[in-house]
Amino acid sequence: MSIGEFRLVLLREDTEIMPFKCSDEDLNDFLFSDAKKYRRQMLAVTYLIEDERAGKTVAYFSLLNDMLRSDPNSCVSWNNVSRRIDNPKRRKQYPAIKIGRLAVSEEYAGKGVGKDILNIVKSMAAYGSLSACRFLTVDAYRDAVGFYEKMGFRLFLSKEGSPTCSMYYDLMDFMEKGK
Repeated sequence: MSIGEFRLVLLREDTEIMPFKCSDEDLNDFLFSDAKKYRRQMLAVTYLIEDERAGKTVAYFSLLNDMLRSDPNSCVSWNNVSRRIDNPKRRKQYPAIKIGRLAVSEEYAGKGVGKDILNIVKSMAAYGSLSACRFLTVDAYRDAVGFYEKMGFRLFLSKEGSPTCSMYYDLMDFMEKGK
């Protein structure tokens, strides 16, 4: 299955959301109850992947601004990030885009849609011209960490007892693969 068969739609106030159900009720609820509110408040933008022929939402993802910043509790992780930047350009924080939500419907799960979405997000961030950013970030649910690692994300911070782990992806890796 190719994501190219589907339509990418920027969610707007008047967008009618086609049926969608993934295995996580929090992600389902965000799409139908909160995504438009986040856009209205200029906190996040959501994109839908639609199967127009079937009249269904295949998946969605939300993006927002973020930054990777130095954290005294994660010196090793910060050193791994900072070493990737030329020495004269090293800072205590770096611009990033956060993947706030990413969900694939149960019907389309396991067919490469999530992988394709991450490649779309990487391309949008690396080649977009609105603003520069160096990293993608995500607070991945623990059961999704393996998926993000396969996609090149690295663990940044994992707090004991937290249901998520902070992860990052260096967009320079994506740019270099495109050469």
